[in-house]
Amino acid sequence: MDAELILRTKSYGSDDTILEMTIWRTPTPVRPSQHHFKYRLVLIHRGQRVIGFDNERGKGDHWHLGSRQRPYFFRTTEALIEDFIREVERWQRER
Repeated sequence: MDAELILRTKSYGSDDTILEMTIWRTPTPVRPSQHHFKYRLVLIHRGQRVIGFDNERGKGDHWHLGSRQRPYFFRTTEALIEDFIREVERWQRER
C-alpha cells in the first residue's frame, strides 16, 4: 500500500505569508514516530519559516518556532491542525 494523501492546502496572505499544510497516511510509521502519518504544516513570512510542525525521518514529531525546535506530542491529525492554527493565530496577534 502506498501513502495516501489526507490533506494538501496552500494559501497566500496579503501580509506576505504562505500557510501550507500537507498530511499523508503511511503504511508504516515514519521512525521514530509511532503513528501512521507523515506531515508538514508551515507558516512562512517573507520567505522565512516562522512556525512549522513536522515529523522528519530520524527526528520524529517536533515543531519549530522561529529558530527554536521543540518536541511535539502527536495525538490525532485534527489536534495537529488545531495546534498549528493556534500557534499561527498567536504569532499573528503578537507581531
